[in-house]
Amino acid sequence: MIRGATIALFIWLACFLSGPARASEPLSPETLAARIMPPFSLGQAVNDRGVHELLNSGGALAGYVFETEPLAPLPGFSGAPVDILVMIDLEGRFLDVSLLRHNEPIFVSGLGEAPFHAFFEQYRGLSIATPMVVGSPYGKAEGPLTYLDGVTKATASVRIAHESLLAATRAVAQEKMKGIAAEPPAHPDMAHDEPLGWEDMVAEGIVGRLAVSNAEIDARFAGTVWADDDPEAAADPEGLYLDLYVVDLGPPAIARAVLAGDTSRELQNFRTISPDDEPILVIDAGRHGLVSEDFVRNTAPDRLTAEQDGLPVALRDADLFVELADGVPAALHDATAMILRTDRRLGFDPARPWTLTVEAVREHGMFQPETGTAELSLEHGTPARFFLRPEAPRSLPPWRVAAENRQGDLIALGLGLSVLLPVLGFGQSRLAAHPRFGAIRLGVLAVVLGFVGWWGQGQLSIVTPLAVLSATLQGGSLAFLAYDPFSLLIWAAAIAGFLLWGRGLFCGWLCPFGALQEFADRLGRLLRLPQIEPSAAWDRRLKGVKYVILAALLATAVLAPGQIDKAAEVEPFKTAITTFFLRDWPYAAYAAFWLLLAMVTFKGFCRYVCPLGALMAVGGMLRLRRWIPRREACGSPCQLCKVRCRYGAIERSGKIAYDECFQCLDCVTIHDDPRQCVPLVLAAKRRELGTAAE
Repeated sequence: MIRGATIALFIWLACFLSGPARASEPLSPETLAARIMPPFSLGQAVNDRGVHELLNSGGALAGYVFETEPLAPLPGFSGAPVDILVMIDLEGRFLDVSLLRHNEPIFVSGLGEAPFHAFFEQYRGLSIATPMVVGSPYGKAEGPLTYLDGVTKATASVRIAHESLLAATRAVAQEKMKGIAAEPPAHPDMAHDEPLGWEDMVAEGIVGRLAVSNAEIDARFAGTVWADDDPEAAADPEGLYLDLYVVDLGPPAIARAVLAGDTSRELQNFRTISPDDEPILVIDAGRHGLVSEDFVRNTAPDRLTAEQDGLPVALRDADLFVELADGVPAALHDATAMILRTDRRLGFDPARPWTLTVEAVREHGMFQPETGTAELSLEHGTPARFFLRPEAPRSLPPWRVAAENRQGDLIALGLGLSVLLPVLGFGQSRLAAHPRFGAIRLGVLAVVLGFVGWWGQGQLSIVTPLAVLSATLQGGSLAFLAYDPFSLLIWAAAIAGFLLWGRGLFCGWLCPFGALQEFADRLGRLLRLPQIEPSAAWDRRLKGVKYVILAALLATAVLAPGQIDKAAEVEPFKTAITTFFLRDWPYAAYAAFWLLLAMVTFKGFCRYVCPLGALMAVGGMLRLRRWIPRREACGSPCQLCKVRCRYGAIERSGKIAYDECFQCLDCVTIHDDPRQCVPLVLAAKRRELGTAAE
């Protein structure tokens, strides 16, 4: 009880002393500017969350620069967010993505930071509108998803970084560039067909129209130096300066109703060559003419611009000859017409309203004339029935993406746990009595070491509970747990065992490093190495060390959270299980020391040092039942179980110290074996004597 009270006191102190963790200071504008490579430069801050303008060589707005931590502080496995520097252009493409700082344990003192830096290089050139997933396509290379290579042994950490990057970029896109990140753009429904007439299309808005008279354009320039510079407008005030028609030709049903056969076939070839381009027909039956005399075909029209949701839409001449269908009014057949194109991949959504702006130009003066402009805008939208909108693959919850990437491993682990837990819970006596129990236990430990540990990277660590504590106290998200569903399933089993049996299920059956120590013990005995076991008094003292270490880690998490990843190196799990000893020699030597010690002192690390074991030991005090069978004779006079228990988890009285029990079932085997259990042996002898006396 004293030990439990001590742990509770440490946890209470951690809660009491913890305040909101200080976020990392954002980069100063000077430091940020130094990280931006020419021809770009840093512009003004646009909000109080670290978002800055990105300027091109001419000083014009080219995009945005920001850190992810102030915008999306998703905690990693250390409890601290991964901070990333992002540069995007106005079309939502990543110009550069680089790692600023992090505290992910696997990279800090495990794999090194090079793989983490390399991971972010994959984003360059991709768009925020591109569906991206961290993982392998597993043979499904086709489809809308772009797969980013993860980092072996650190997939969960890079998934957290990926989600933080996307969340921050979406926040900037929604605030500054609005529709880019909203959802995948619609594309024409090539199978949709319906009879369409010109007048009906105009009435429904499928054909957009903007008519501006000469009098109206004169009014736009009234009071300026250009007021009298269009005598043709003054001579015919009722005439049309601009008679603009706009038609989205992407849907085949609309294109067939508007274009004649030759142009329709040419457009079909265009769709084959440029499937992501949306063709847009513009017609002017007025005097404007759409473009200037200097316009060059197959380039951007010099007097037409477009925008959607406040973002510019890039227009370019498709260089297609325009011949209109017979159903189009004859007056438009001789009008100025051109087919423009814009790329849906850059964020243009043809199923949502957008605006086409025509620039009206006047010149004043003969030599070096002064130019004046007025903008004439038409908002246009094609009905949604002509389009299909793909599902957004990136909208899948991160936990689901992670689970699908490890579906096979999760099924295998789930099946294994569904067998192991009921056997240990309801059939432990039968299991312990099995003549091949020793071989069965070693087989399970081999699977735990090989599949759960080295293959599945499911070694649980004290880092996770500390990160959960930190996130809870700071009001942060626990979403990082879902990025490693394999370990999360083991945590679920460990917590269930924690409540039912104490620390025994995890420490005795599911811990890969614990399994490795048991194999080291077997090797030591096979080599006939002398066994070193502390006395009972020293055993009790040494078992208290792990609680001191746990308290020290709690204090570190509270007072110096930036050092917790280094302090957690008291666990050799990362070296022995996660990285297969491929680390700097001090780490490798430290892990090897505990395995060498295990050859002469049974599971010394688990019994005396492991901070996760100390946390799990609380379950021994909180467990719901006493699951190890006992008799009145246990402890007095029989001491066999106590002598055989290599964990020192049985007191002289025969009472089980569940906070130190590893559920090896050796005492259960003795208890149920009439050839080993002293009370059963004595009872059998008494029966024999009684029978003989009769």
